[in-house]
Amino acid sequence: MGKSVLVVNGPNLNLLGAREPEIYGHTTLKDIEDLCLQKASDLGLELAFMQSNHEGAMLDAIQGAASRHDGIILNAGAFTHTSVALHDALKAVGLPCVEVHLSNVFAREEFRHHSFISPVAIGVICGFGVMSYRLALEALTDKFEQ
Repeated sequence: MGKSVLVVNGPNLNLLGAREPEIYGHTTLKDIEDLCLQKASDLGLELAFMQSNHEGAMLDAIQGAASRHDGIILNAGAFTHTSVALHDALKAVGLPCVEVHLSNVFAREEFRHHSFISPVAIGVICGFGVMSYRLALEALTDKFEQ
């Protein structure tokens, strides 16, 4: 059986396709999931998805991943810049995690330039829109093969 990856999406990502299309485009979260499933199939990965606007639900998913998955892709949305709890959960489970953002957070407001996730992630992919998720899947696949 192939490796399993949990894709965790945070607050407001359920609004993709309608929310600030000049920044995030018109692709919905469902579209992203479908594209990820296709890429995962090509890579021999199994995927599970979750999205929540609630930090606690994201924490529960990350903690639960330790016994069910081999890696995590995390787009924590605004929690990226505020959540020590997400940082601690990722550190505690010890799974390889790729931090993902659709937009280039470093070309946006100053407060978006700091991430509590980056120090516990194997890498950060931002600014490539939907392709950010595909690149994260490839990065995790490479990590699994090491």
